[in-house]
Amino acid sequence: MKSVILDAEGVRRAFIRIAHEILERHRIIENIALVGIRSRGVFLAQRLAANLKELTGKAVLVGALDITLYRDDLSMLAANPIIRATEIPFDLTGKQVIIVDDVLFTGRTIRAAMDALIDLGRPEAIELAVLIDRGHRELPIRADYIGKNVPTARQELVQVRLTEIDHAEEVTLGEKL
Repeated sequence: MKSVILDAEGVRRAFIRIAHEILERHRIIENIALVGIRSRGVFLAQRLAANLKELTGKAVLVGALDITLYRDDLSMLAANPIIRATEIPFDLTGKQVIIVDDVLFTGRTIRAAMDALIDLGRPEAIELAVLIDRGHRELPIRADYIGKNVPTARQELVQVRLTEIDHAEEVTLGEKL
């Protein structure tokens, strides 16, 4: 049985709040770059950029990062993993990069994302924005901006569905199949 953690309005409000938190920490946003982890993180980064532009009138750089080849479990994923394009059409060097993802769990995805970013340039700083932080970290990684903290059991499944991919908008918590 699944329970809804966030509905469409909850997701929208969470990212408006995160945009305000970013502006509190970064008074000047010209040096900020949002980098979404494929696939849902990219759409969330685009939404966050739109919120920041609405609040400030200034556009924020947005990129998409594929971390497939940086994963420490690559050999367990599939014989031929699907690799999608990394699209970061700007220099990361000296930027305040905010990685954007849907769910923070063990921290391994974020470690892979940081490795990938460092290979592309030398950001001034890297921060993390996530829609859901569910705990159970295996690495010393924490989010700087969190839409919602959701205490979970390891065997539970947090599923984020976004209109752009899933034609629905919600976050649910349920049991793994």
